[in-house]
Amino acid sequence: EVQLVESGGDMVQPGGSLRLSCAASGFTFSSYSMTWVRQAPGTGPEWVSSVSDGGDTYYVETVQGRFTISRDNAKNTLYLQMNNLKPEDTALYYCARGKSATGYDYWGQGTHVTVSS
Repeated sequence: EVQLVESGGDMVQPGGSLRLSCAASGFTFSSYSMTWVRQAPGTGPEWVSSVSDGGDTYYVETVQGRFTISRDNAKNTLYLQMNNLKPEDTALYYCARGKSATGYDYWGQGTHVTVSS
């Protein structure tokens, strides 16, 4: 059974940092692109970042230079390091298996990030 379990969400002040984790199980993690998607209250899902199975990384322009996606294939874990957080980063963050070009077939339950003073 494929499982994706996010953790690391919290409430932080603007300018703060968080690191999200996504523990994967039930499939060969190293063989798949992985993605972070977020959904702010009252809005639709927004693609944030992806990492290919080969380690290539991609970011939405609004987080470029502030967020870093990474993966540890030995630990079957996906990460999102988020620095210089802004109130507009407030959202429920999901990890998903796949990439935008081919779609996402499994999602985690999400972890809440709130950026507020």
